[in-house]
Parts: sequence; C-alpha cells; structure tokens
Amino acid sequence: MQHRCFWVTESTLYQEYHDNEWGTPVYDDATLFEFLVLETFQAGVSWTTILNKRENFRKAFDNFDYQKIAKYPESKFNELMQDKGIMRNKLKIRSAITNAQLFMEIQNEFGSFSNFIWSYVNHKPIINQFKTRSDVPATTEISNQLSKDLKKRGFKFTGSTIMYAFMQAVGMVNDHTANCFKFSET
Repeated sequence: MQHRCFWVTESTLYQEYHDNEWGTPVYDDATLFEFLVLETFQAGVSWTTILNKRENFRKAFDNFDYQKIAKYPESKFNELMQDKGIMRNKLKIRSAITNAQLFMEIQNEFGSFSNFIWSYVNHKPIINQFKTRSDVPATTEISNQLSKDLKKRGFKFTGSTIMYAFMQAVGMVNDHTANCFKFSET
C-alpha cells in the first residue's frame, strides 16, 4: 500500500485528487483559474466538500471559462444563487466574477496569469521536505506577498492562507510529506 500525505482521507475522490493533481505544477491559465475559484469557495469549509461539488461548479460556472464569467450579468448571478449544486454564498459568487475580470487584467499586463503567479517562486516549484503535519505551514512570506499583491489589485477571498493552499494545489510548492509516495515523483 502506498503511503500518502497525512491529510488524505479514505475517500477515493480525495485520493485521486492527491495522487493525480495536488502538488503537480500547473502552468495553464484556465486550470489556474479553476483552482483560484475552488480555493476561494473552500474558505471556511472542507476541501472534501469542494471536491464533491467540483463537477457542479464546473457546470454552473461554464467550465470555469473566465472570459464568460467576467461578463456574467446580474441574471446569471441570480441563477447561481439558486443553484443547490454549489455553495450559494453571494460574496464568493461575486468574487468569482470580479476575480475573472482582474485575472484577465493580469493576463494583459504579464502575457498570462501563469507568468504572473509563477514569478513569485522564480518559475519553478519550491521543494519542501516536511515530515509531519505540524511542519506544514498555513502561510509563508511568499503567500503573504502574493495575497497582498492580489488584494491591492482588487481580488477577493485571496488571503494568505487561501493563497498558500492555492500554491500547494497548483504545485508552486511541493508540500507532499517526505514519506508520501508522491514526494519523490514531483
């Protein structure tokens, strides 16, 4: 049996996410935006909840097409507020729309969101060698700076803890624990 990171549950969905996505470097803007939306909705709830609703989010948010989301009219916002398949938090739904608009501004300024976000780690993953749960931080100086910069640009739900979780998810940091089978693969 393969040993996984301490946070992985018995859920097959969670295990597949850990084994195939979490910590794998992502450079594609569309995928980065998907994770940005999912991480913002995750604030205050478990990641399992988000994973269980991920397909519903994809459907509700037009497969995370940030160009469409940036132009959502009030009628689409109202539709999302009625969608029982997602988390119906008005501030988080509004943030997805606002963040999509700002995401495209960053693309225009930096050529891609990927160029912007990966510049915080010199365009290559930081390889940590954590052994236990207590070793893994909730925030770092880099996530603090990234959060500060995004907030200054007007992004919502991008606090340092959320941004560190985002960095972990998209592989900007390799936080697979040293005893996890994925640690040496990434």
